Amino acid sequence: MNTKKWVYTIVLLFLTLALKAQGDLFAPMRDAVKAGNAKELVKYVNQSVEINIEGEINTYSKAQAEFVLRDFFKKYPVSEFSISHTGSSKNGLQYAIGTYKSNSTQLTVLIRVKQSGNTNLIHEISFVKE
Repeated sequence: MNTKKWVYTIVLLFLTLALKAQGDLFAPMRDAVKAGNAKELVKYVNQSVEINIEGEINTYSKAQAEFVLRDFFKKYPVSEFSISHTGSSKNGLQYAIGTYKSNSTQLTVLIRVKQSGNTNLIHEISFVKE
């Protein structure tokens, strides 16, 4: 294998591993949303979190966030949730975009995660009707 192909293969391998790691980062959050489990989801929330539900944006403590998310899951019981895209911004924020379905309602979900120590925690989550 020539040097150019070797370098290309190594770069491709690292990109694949980075994307897999990013997807794994959101797996427990995805599972909590998919289960409609506010208590489990707040395990991945920072001490304060911005929550946007249909354009109503507020910042909540971790404890308040659990109540807000529990009410959301009651109002919109999940029938299906999947993450369709993950990525990161220049300043290191990781994000996931997904689709949340509840009966006849479909919402786009944006989860933004920031590193806090050795842990990535949600600092913003949005549920917006499509």
